[in-house]
Amino acid sequence: MTRFSDEDRERIRGELVEAGRELFTRHGFERTRIKDVTEAVDIGTSTFYQFFDSKEMLYVAVLKRERDRLIERVDAAVAAAATPREEVRTMLETLFDEVRSDPLISRLIVENELQALLDQLSESERESLAADPPGEPLGYADRWVEEPSFRFDDPDLVRDAVTSLVFTTRSQELVREPGTATEPARVDRALIDTIVDGLFVDAAGEAAAE
Repeated sequence: MTRFSDEDRERIRGELVEAGRELFTRHGFERTRIKDVTEAVDIGTSTFYQFFDSKEMLYVAVLKRERDRLIERVDAAVAAAATPREEVRTMLETLFDEVRSDPLISRLIVENELQALLDQLSESERESLAADPPGEPLGYADRWVEEPSFRFDDPDLVRDAVTSLVFTTRSQELVREPGTATEPARVDRALIDTIVDGLFVDAAGEAAAE
């Protein structure tokens, strides 16, 4: 068995994850072979198992990295917003853009592939991941529900609603025929306007009603 320094192990593991990301994006999980990944990194197939116990474990690593990158991008976008209403809009715009442009993000959010894979892992494999707690790309909901202008007080309901909205965005691409439907960007804007208006109480409207 080849022995690697800590520096080489970190480098090779990173290369395996990056190669896996490219291949899983292009071919999907089922059609990507371990041999394809090791050839891309120029290591032997047996060496792969010094870094990952299975193709599933590599895919988990890829999806977790995509999740962490998504959270970073959403966090950065939301941090620039001035109000909770702008935060919701910015978060939705960022999520929509990521789901449309990155197949792995779509699988992560819409198809929930990371959780599905975790459920299939052995107990020992799950234990090896226990030190890496899952991130929460929709954690802002816990803060939003405390806002007086926010219509709902259940953060789980808000998270489920946002996930459902992102799912409808992805489903548009699956059913629309070229030249026969409204451009996705216009649909996204309409959906975002509707959800943002529905989540916040219109202070002016409330005052008029009283």
